[in-house]
Amino acid sequence: MSRGRGPDRRSPRTSVLTAPSTRLGIAFVLLVAGSCGLIAFQGGAALPQVGLAVGVGLAAGGGLLWYLRWILE
Repeated sequence: MSRGRGPDRRSPRTSVLTAPSTRLGIAFVLLVAGSCGLIAFQGGAALPQVGLAVGVGLAAGGGLLWYLRWILE
């Protein structure tokens, strides 16, 4: 039996990111995006502006999630 890294062996770095943490990350990004959209809607923005705010929120949430995972590695 070889002790090398085969296709069935994962590196210790990837074991930090499990399925529950992935779901939590998706929920975090959606929370940021939804928050941006709701703030725009409450401020009286038109529907295209609310959509733009949600898009910007998705990008911001994704960036924040990437940063959190980067500092936790």
